[in-house]
Amino acid sequence: MSEKTITRAQLTEAVYQEVGLSRNESADLLESVLDMIADTLTKEETVKISSFGSFSVRKKGQRIGRNPKTGEEVPILPRKVLVFRPSQVLKARINENN
Repeated sequence: MSEKTITRAQLTEAVYQEVGLSRNESADLLESVLDMIADTLTKEETVKISSFGSFSVRKKGQRIGRNPKTGEEVPILPRKVLVFRPSQVLKARINENN
């Protein structure tokens, strides 16, 4: 399995090629969408993208962890984590390529 990463520049170029906006307008559009997603998640609201999946923020409570090197117990503080749940459509699409 080859590991590839897609960048903002590549996403901007894809928008430019598909939609036909200028490169600057494509970059602005992408930034607007990403900012809207980030702002919504910051408010702890869910972002659902049809046929792709949903992003949500989950709260994790405090718990006791263990340092694997020393075995010492260490408290892990409460925190928020970002969770992505793929849609059935995306799961099916990914599994088609097996």
